[in-house]
Amino acid sequence: MTLPIARILVVLTTAIATAGITVPDLVPAQFVLANSARVGVSRSWLPTLATLKFAGAGGLIVGLLGLRYLGIAAALGLVLYFMGAVIVHVRARVFSNIAFPGGYLLLSIASLALLVAQ
Repeated sequence: MTLPIARILVVLTTAIATAGITVPDLVPAQFVLANSARVGVSRSWLPTLATLKFAGAGGLIVGLLGLRYLGIAAALGLVLYFMGAVIVHVRARVFSNIAFPGGYLLLSIASLALLVAQ
C-alpha cells in the first residue's frame, strides 16, 4: 500500500471513528454518563468535549482536502485530547475501558504521523 492511500485510509478512519463517538456524548448515552462519573468528568463538560472531538474530526477531513496544516493541527489536537483522556482514566484508576481512549489515541498518533510525512 502506498503512503498516500495509507494516509487517506488512516485519517478517514480516525475522522469517522472520532466523529462517531461524539453522538453518544451529545445524547448523552448511559454508558457515557457512567464512564464520565467513574473518571470524575462532570456531565456539563460532555457537550464541550464532544465539540472538540467533532472539530478535530472535521479538521482531519479538511486536511485531506488540501489544507495540510489544518489537518496536522487537528491531528495534534486529537492526540492531546486523547492523551488527556488516558491520563484521566489512569488517575481515576479506571482501567476496564482504557482501551477506548487508548485506541483513539493510537489512531490520532498515526494520523498525525502520516499527515506530517505528507
